[in-house]
Amino acid sequence: MAGSRILRLLRPDDGSAILEFAITLPLLVVFVVGIYDFSAAFNQKQKIEQAAQEGAIIAGAQPTSDISSTAAPASMLPVVSAIFNSLAGSGALPNANSGTCNAPGTATGTGLASNYSISGCSGGFPGDNLVITINRGWVSGSGSPAAIGTIVTIVYPYHWQFNSVIQLMIPGANYAAITQLTESATVHNQM
Repeated sequence: MAGSRILRLLRPDDGSAILEFAITLPLLVVFVVGIYDFSAAFNQKQKIEQAAQEGAIIAGAQPTSDISSTAAPASMLPVVSAIFNSLAGSGALPNANSGTCNAPGTATGTGLASNYSISGCSGGFPGDNLVITINRGWVSGSGSPAAIGTIVTIVYPYHWQFNSVIQLMIPGANYAAITQLTESATVHNQM
């Protein structure tokens, strides 16, 4: 009687549930972290797109009287500040206004196209730069009539968390854990 009870307790089916759980748990973790990470990247991309649209609207309304061939125009500083404030307000820049991450950053370029690079805005990644490019000389179409507009492009890195999970599951596995999110917006110049 006791022997049959022990045999019933040790049926091969009892351990299979634990084995199945042990096999599927890592896959479940990969899927959950992947979904979370992808949604965070998509959210970041949407914030950058919104900031580019706001910046393009403001840039298209700025005067072109200060465009020169020697320096970035002063009329673009409000555009860079608006983009920076939009990203900071949405939480896309973890270290906004921290002393190392302040608008307008370093300006390069002359005349119609200006680049602004703001460093130190990404939490634990000091080498990351927020790059804002404002081109006031965009021409629509190749025929006539042509319209002159402004293109605002924002480039900001996204650090994937998924890489950490993959390294836990497969030691030594690695892939590029940084994606440069790039968004652009175009408007017609109004002045």
